[in-house]
Amino acid sequence: MLDELEFRNLAETALDSLMQHLILREEEAEAGFEVEGQGGVLNVLFEEPPGKFVITPNAPVRQIWISALSTSFKLDWNEANSAFVLPRTGEHLMALVDRLIAEHLEG
Repeated sequence: MLDELEFRNLAETALDSLMQHLILREEEAEAGFEVEGQGGVLNVLFEEPPGKFVITPNAPVRQIWISALSTSFKLDWNEANSAFVLPRTGEHLMALVDRLIAEHLEG
């Protein structure tokens, strides 16, 4: 199990990479969303259809949590993949967020 400092460093790196990825996607014509970062939390905001995803590190349980599509997704650090992964599907953080955005925009 990761100690808290290791988790915080890994989560910060993962969320920074995700933020940069989403900013690039946001700049695409008609991306359909806006991303905001504040205090280690990422918010993905949608106008049509209206909605909001919240992506946040949860240090006590060493997970990154995503609240999206009326569901909570809890990603664990996977040492073999060097990534935060959703255990149920094996999806990495960035791939999962991309899929959730696509599902939301498809409405």
